[in-house]
Amino acid sequence: MGNALAAFGLRVTYLGILGWPDIHPVFHEFKARADVHSIAQPGLTDAYEFHDGKILVGKHESLKEMTWENIQARWSRDAFQQHFSTASLVGFVNWTMLPHMSQIWEALQQELCPGLNGERRKLFVDMADPEKRTNHDIRHALELIVNFGQWFDVILGLNEKEAFEVGKALDLDLPEHTPDGLQSLTRAIYAKVPVQTLVVHPVSYALAISGDELVMTPGPVTATPLITTGAGDHFNSGFCLG
Repeated sequence: MGNALAAFGLRVTYLGILGWPDIHPVFHEFKARADVHSIAQPGLTDAYEFHDGKILVGKHESLKEMTWENIQARWSRDAFQQHFSTASLVGFVNWTMLPHMSQIWEALQQELCPGLNGERRKLFVDMADPEKRTNHDIRHALELIVNFGQWFDVILGLNEKEAFEVGKALDLDLPEHTPDGLQSLTRAIYAKVPVQTLVVHPVSYALAISGDELVMTPGPVTATPLITTGAGDHFNSGFCLG
């Protein structure tokens, strides 16, 4: 997501796990576009794509090092606070794969958010497919996301599968996988997770709800995509840019 926004020419500051102590060469192009800070080795994924879906094989041990303590020790609490307090858009992605992300959010809401002032800014969250997390973890994360609304205009982004996983965790009645069904599910999730904007993006269309208004729009789609891994990240970038 950060790389796509930087490719549009936006001034992006990235904090994540792209290599430690040196950034992995595969990310050097991104490093040239953005202000990049890394505190751990990257996670690795083997992506096997087929015409009817894909299989992702991940090696995620290093993702455990993304903690509030390591952010402060390996980067800088002051630098993080400065960017967190001034960026027009704050984005958190990949909650599912980062086992300590909820603890990071708790620390931010306790230590940094109470000191925020000035105009409200946007905060975007992409959870990633939460199927491997417990319903308790998912519900707690959603509570923290909603709580950011005290200080930010919060946008929560979900793809179709993620929307159904969230609906399941919230004990909602799950509809058919149709546009009408997804509109119903989006409204039901929004009633339980009252962020400023909830956006849900299947493959061929997307819908967003904010307040009493729900809008659905078709999107560009091809039956023979060159690659699908990362498509959601690019959608998120375009949505935030728009």
